[in-house]
Amino acid sequence: MNIGSRSTAHMHILDRPVPKGTSRYGDQGSVSLSAFAYLYSELVQYHQSRVSSISELERRLEAAGFSVGLKTIELAAFRSREFKRETRLMSILHFVSSTVWRSLFGKAADSLERSIDNADEFMIVDYEPITSTYISVPSDLGQLSVDSYLSGIIAGVLEGAGFPARVTAHNVALEEGEGSKLGSVGGSNIPRTEKAVFLCKFSQEVLARDAALER
Repeated sequence: MNIGSRSTAHMHILDRPVPKGTSRYGDQGSVSLSAFAYLYSELVQYHQSRVSSISELERRLEAAGFSVGLKTIELAAFRSREFKRETRLMSILHFVSSTVWRSLFGKAADSLERSIDNADEFMIVDYEPITSTYISVPSDLGQLSVDSYLSGIIAGVLEGAGFPARVTAHNVALEEGEGSKLGSVGGSNIPRTEKAVFLCKFSQEVLARDAALER
């Protein structure tokens, strides 16, 4: 008997290969985009029927994403032999905007920026977040950001890595020339007019620890 080979049926779920599929970026081994869009739409509607304000709905979406973020970093550590615990602030942010983003969405985030005005604030920018590309927000919900689910994922990853932060999602109008970075919305000819900006605000304790490591 070859003990080096195990059937998929007897493998732990974390060891099993991702089912074959095709994402919107054309890569294989991805969850069906239509399935995700349907399930996420149902999740938003489920919470929408149980809240009385937009802020409460966003908090619920953040909470749903937070648990996913915690599991995401655990899975990354479990699967990767080269995984290392990040100790620097910029390193963990690069990990989130590149490695985590690529594992979840098939591409890295479009940019990682540091606030000019506030040293404790960093921004992860995505021009085409999957959570809002296929969701239409009713006019009566005003400034609801359905990308709050992603901000919860980011917060969960940062918490699991030892960098607790308050992460919020914001819809920001595209500046002139930024539209060239985008494709169409949902396969249509309708261009996006906003980008998603995930604002990560860290505590002074995290900043002080990072500064001490520079000495």
